[in-house]
Amino acid sequence: MLQYTIKRMLMMIPMLIGISLICFFVMRLAPGSPTDLQTQMNPKASAEMRERLMSLYELDKPIPVQYVSWLKKIVRGDLGRSFSSDHRLVADKILERIPVTITINLLSLIIIVLVAVPIGVLSAVHQDSWFDKITAVLVFIGFAMPTFWLALLLMIFFGIHLGWLPISGLRSLNYEYLTTQAQLLDLARHLVLPVFISAFGGLAGLSRYMRANMLEVIRQDYILTARAKGLSERQVIFKHALRNALLPAITILGLSIPGLIGGSVIFETIFAIPGMGQLFYMSVMARDYPTVMGILLIGAVLTLLGNLIADVSYAVADPRIRIS
Repeated sequence: MLQYTIKRMLMMIPMLIGISLICFFVMRLAPGSPTDLQTQMNPKASAEMRERLMSLYELDKPIPVQYVSWLKKIVRGDLGRSFSSDHRLVADKILERIPVTITINLLSLIIIVLVAVPIGVLSAVHQDSWFDKITAVLVFIGFAMPTFWLALLLMIFFGIHLGWLPISGLRSLNYEYLTTQAQLLDLARHLVLPVFISAFGGLAGLSRYMRANMLEVIRQDYILTARAKGLSERQVIFKHALRNALLPAITILGLSIPGLIGGSVIFETIFAIPGMGQLFYMSVMARDYPTVMGILLIGAVLTLLGNLIADVSYAVADPRIRIS
């Protein structure tokens, strides 16, 4: 098992280099330059100033040379300095915001697993029942509904009409004056809508995958044999069928992590949450290359770690994987 895990971790290194290489070159194809925001709107900015800024940011060098220079800094653990007006270290800006994004995504994954797996199992066991039909309709609505549109509807309904939940930020204005219990409740109220929006799409997809996997598994001969041996239906479903049905779902869950991280850009921008997604959006608009590359690198690492966890979980659930 250890050898299998080490092998998967070593494979992550060339993949990470390839991802960074593609992102670095594609980002340079976008129109505009980091110096535009500092020179075009400034009537005192001269051509000489623009050239000095290009030289300061090393943008006057060929793109391959820029990539090699950036890669050398990354190997030393230096993400560089932001091109924005504060010129802060990129690592500091990301470390401030990444806990928020990771927290929301972890809560979303937990909700997806705890809700989607039982729904998929019950839908398969009670195939063509009213429960199966109702969940199928809800799931297809979840597939078809745009996330940003649903977020706006929920903000209008729960935030404006009912006034139950806040619609922006992570804290209320009087957060510092609240008790510890009230602060936790305030954070929870602010996280309800973003976490639900983040989990909504994955919830619909995983429940359908679980239903399809369970329907395939419960028709196998070994399930019939387990029932013939006199095992209870609960033992047959949850001890024999569910473990085998989880194998494809584990892979799908690991592959859904990139979607959750990418979706952070949408809901963090809509709900004005100071997370990595909002920082990424603002950095792209400002052509802040170091910050964009730093966030893409962190996102790639988290994505590869998610796939690694899925591979290891797959091997734990199926002994044939680690034996081979």
